[in-house]
Amino acid sequence: MTPRRQNVLIVFARAPRLGAVKRRLAAGIGDPAALRFYVRTTRTLLRRVARDRRWRTVLAMTPDRAATARSVWHGKFDRMGQRHGALGQRMERALLRFASNSVLLVGSDIPDIGVSQIAAGFAALGTGDLVLGPADDGGYWLVGARHGGLARGLFRNVRWSSPHALADTLANAGQRRIALLEELTDIDTAEDLARWSGVSAGR
Repeated sequence: MTPRRQNVLIVFARAPRLGAVKRRLAAGIGDPAALRFYVRTTRTLLRRVARDRRWRTVLAMTPDRAATARSVWHGKFDRMGQRHGALGQRMERALLRFASNSVLLVGSDIPDIGVSQIAAGFAALGTGDLVLGPADDGGYWLVGARHGGLARGLFRNVRWSSPHALADTLANAGQRRIALLEELTDIDTAEDLARWSGVSAGR
């Protein structure tokens, strides 16, 4: 189905439902504002990356039924469900699905992701087994593998939504060669949003 060695970019996203996205952010700015942020950021990301022919973009949705709803996230990209399980299980399953390809996975709510960051991720897999894009909160905004099979076991017992997520993942990597990309801001709280907005305004 997928040509060998094709670069694949997986974008993890939720269906845009009030009260179901960016809950920590919503605690500070309210559900409607959090939903608007999520929709705007996700649309912008897909518009940026899905047009680039250097990779195939696949939108991985939760819940699964949203993957077939064409009214959710318009664009020329493939779609699939994330299926069941905890976040790490869903991420590993998505990466393993492309076992013959160089594959990256990103979240849909990091405003600063663009084609240059994605291209850098695939370039890093030219010499590394794995690539990670650190976030400034101790997590990461991108994870990828030279071929999907190298992601097996990478997310075991990772403490998600904590300052330990990146360190836990690196510890799981073992002898696999790791490349790190630039650090970006992961916006989970109202404080994160205010800080990022101030930095962006000054650019």
